[in-house]
Amino acid sequence: MTDATDTPDEIEDSSAPLIEHLAELRTRLIRSVVAFLVAMIACFIVAEPILNFLAQPIADVLRARGENPQLIFTAPQEKFFVLIRISVIFGIGLAFPVIAHQLWRFVAPGLYKTEKNAFLPFIFASPLLFTLGAAFAHYVVTPLAMNFFIGFSDAIPALVNIISGEGGAVVENEELRTVFLGSVRESLDLSLKFIFAFGLCFQLPVLLTLMGMAGLVSAEGLGNMRKYAVVGILVLAALVTPPDVITQVILFVVVYGLYEISIQLVRMVESRRDKRLRAEGILDEDETS
Repeated sequence: MTDATDTPDEIEDSSAPLIEHLAELRTRLIRSVVAFLVAMIACFIVAEPILNFLAQPIADVLRARGENPQLIFTAPQEKFFVLIRISVIFGIGLAFPVIAHQLWRFVAPGLYKTEKNAFLPFIFASPLLFTLGAAFAHYVVTPLAMNFFIGFSDAIPALVNIISGEGGAVVENEELRTVFLGSVRESLDLSLKFIFAFGLCFQLPVLLTLMGMAGLVSAEGLGNMRKYAVVGILVLAALVTPPDVITQVILFVVVYGLYEISIQLVRMVESRRDKRLRAEGILDEDETS
């Protein structure tokens, strides 16, 4: 009888922590969603200036060609949904500190002190590197890419020689012309693809350093993989950039530089780990992990 009465109490006691964790998770999620909604509304208010900022590389290329810097939308609702998309994307970025803080507050109690000290720098480094990659894409890669792509179209002359006739205005030159009438949605998608691609490429040091901390990669192994890394980076440069040698070389130099920085960071992680293991007596002075 005693065992039968104790069983429900044991089940209730063991389920209490799970309920508390779920309640805390719900609280963290609600705060994150509220932060995102507030940030999205704030970004929607300034979505038009953000759109102009993203379209600045295209506008500069068109001005250099002597054309009117303008984009068109082909559907009544197109620009509205473009502004919504901008609000969502930049709202996530604006609310990221709050979301990351809530995620950290939920995960941190389950980590050891050494694990907290190890992961905390990467929480700050990751958004910083993404911002650097996005800035590099917007100010360097996107102008080069837009100049390359738009360069295939015919320039629209500022003045068109028009001859008046009985049937109305007649254009003197009737040859076929291929001109650039950029869509707001398509142009924004291309700019955002470059931003996200380079933002993710700049996460390479964070990814490889975390893998080095987990023992999945080593500085020596990454050094031996240099020739394969060169081939992989060249393929990446060919895929995410226009077929322009200058742009591809710029991307290769930047990403390969990040790869070399990653090797040095992994080497530092290994050095600290070996020092700690020697202090604990697990390794001898001439041994490495």
